Amino acid sequence: MDVRPQLLEALSALRDRVAAVRLPLPLPGAPRARQARAELLAQLDDYLVPRLTAPEAPMLAVVGGSTGAGKSTLVNSLVGRQVSEAGVLRPTTRTPVLVCHPEDRHWFADMRVLPQLTRVWRPHQEERGTGRELRVETVGSLPRGLALLDAPDIDSLVVENRTLAAELICAADVWVMVTTASRYADAVPWHLLRTAKEYNATLVTVLDRVPHQVINEVSRQYGALLTRAGLGDVPRFTIPELPESTGGGGLLPGTAVAPLAAWLAHRAQDPAARQQAVGRTAAGVIASLNARMPGLASAVAAQHAAAVRLTGAVDEAYQREGRRVLGRLKAGAVLAGDALTRWRGFPLDSTAGELLDSLVESLTALLQCAVAGADERIAEAWRREPAADGVRRDGPDREAGERIGMTVRRWRRVLEELAEEEVRLMERSAAPDSEAVAALLAAALLGGRRARTAGERLAERIGAQGALRLRDRGGELLTTHLDQALRAERDRRLAPLDALEVTPEPQAELIAALSVLQKER
Repeated sequence: MDVRPQLLEALSALRDRVAAVRLPLPLPGAPRARQARAELLAQLDDYLVPRLTAPEAPMLAVVGGSTGAGKSTLVNSLVGRQVSEAGVLRPTTRTPVLVCHPEDRHWFADMRVLPQLTRVWRPHQEERGTGRELRVETVGSLPRGLALLDAPDIDSLVVENRTLAAELICAADVWVMVTTASRYADAVPWHLLRTAKEYNATLVTVLDRVPHQVINEVSRQYGALLTRAGLGDVPRFTIPELPESTGGGGLLPGTAVAPLAAWLAHRAQDPAARQQAVGRTAAGVIASLNARMPGLASAVAAQHAAAVRLTGAVDEAYQREGRRVLGRLKAGAVLAGDALTRWRGFPLDSTAGELLDSLVESLTALLQCAVAGADERIAEAWRREPAADGVRRDGPDREAGERIGMTVRRWRRVLEELAEEEVRLMERSAAPDSEAVAALLAAALLGGRRARTAGERLAERIGAQGALRLRDRGGELLTTHLDQALRAERDRRLAPLDALEVTPEPQAELIAALSVLQKER
């Protein structure tokens, strides 16, 4: 087997790229892509990297199959004693059981294989363990170099059991798929058989509990199905229905399991046969990455494209409302209602402070309407995007008005400081009131056509050059603070999407890691 350090480094790098993939948006195909990612990680962590790191480790045969197929009884019979609990209750196998020769125990005591499972050593008669555990049993009758793993049902009613069963099967050097005379055509076992073919894994099928009177017919029909599926060359073993099969509590006669036991022992102990079995599975998994990685990369690209569309809808809505605000300012929309009354009464019936207060309040209201309008457009656009269902969205933002108000009041303070600085620079002995200058400047910047005289009155107080200078600097400050207010609200709307970290980099990194692996092969 190829165990060059460069190949292991390339596999480890690819594994890290797969682990970094995030698929949080509920796009069509995303559930399948998440499952594919989990399967890739399981095979890399549980099988491929450990196998290439320690090619001399015992061959692991995982016994999998449907509920009630007789997996545990088969494992018990192969080793000659009851090591895995069998029975009529379903699911029986909850904690997977790994059986090996006592001298091979050290290979499975550490976390080299199936590192996510906690090792337990309690006798099988004791209370079943909880959580993700792997019980390790040692039996002297099992050949050295061979380990059997009794996996949970692949069609278990318990989701965790199904998930664990798939992970365990992906950790196998040899896949031993068990089915029965009554269930050999079921969809779930065939899905695993096709997966094994896709990976070119070393595969064995066991047709269990076949009534004597139909054994030839059922075996023939099952063989025909395998042939049609391109699996006609897969070793197939048939076990007749026996009294010991009933209830799952006994051991099958040695003669019933002898052909399978001999096949497994030969693959484990004969160097050439072992090399063929183990090497085929490892090479098949590596080769399968050529087809599986681009699919995962495509799913990542779809996620990023959806995130770009969602972000674009937010950006477009706020850009549109930003242009609308500028247009409303030119039209003098801020100088309306109480602000217009204060302006008309200034300075006789309204003070500079009152005029500034009303202008600030009116500008805040204009920005609040802009944010509300942008949010409506975003909601409408996101309703057409399935990916938006994966982004957290809170209810109405009742604090937006206060945040916008703080930004506008900050602009007012800067404007007042600007007016105070301009007044201090004047050489007149009787300098104008700085607050009145600030009020006229605010009216000129916010009033549009309705406040044409504001600029003239400002020039009368501080001179034409001073008025022009103040309007230029005040206009820049106004634009800056308007942008800040709208940008802050836009960023808050995008924060839940940004938190999902849907970026384009993982796609390129996946393809690059696969390319490096292909070169090393």
